[in-house]
Formats: sequence, structure tokens, C-alpha cells
Amino acid sequence: MPTDRYIITDRQWGKIEPHCLGKKSDPGRTGGDARLFPEAVFWIARTGAQWRDLPGGHCQIVWLD
Repeated sequence: MPTDRYIITDRQWGKIEPHCLGKKSDPGRTGGDARLFPEAVFWIARTGAQWRDLPGGHCQIVWLD
């Protein structure tokens, strides 16, 4: 996610980050960017996830049968 599209400000993230699991320094899958999950939650709450609101770029497509 481009940093100019973050919903949570850097100052707010600085207060939240110490309470999140999965620091970038942690090994394995949990060592990803912990900021992406709360950003996704707030984005869904804000936009309702309309197709026109999806960020540009590559995405994974999931098909349900």
C-alpha cells in the first residue's frame, strides 16, 4: 500500500505499533508489515469496499465456486 494512502497517521501508528504482533524484525510470516491489517480494517469501514475504491496495481483474485 502506498504510504500516501495510509488512513492511520504515523503519529497514531507510533502509539499502536508496540501493541501489535509481528514486528518487521520477527522471523517468518509474522514478520510482515503489521500496519497493513488495521489499515485494511479502517479502509473497509470507510469505503465499504466498492470496486472503484480499490487501490491500483496488482492484486490476487479469488474465485469462489
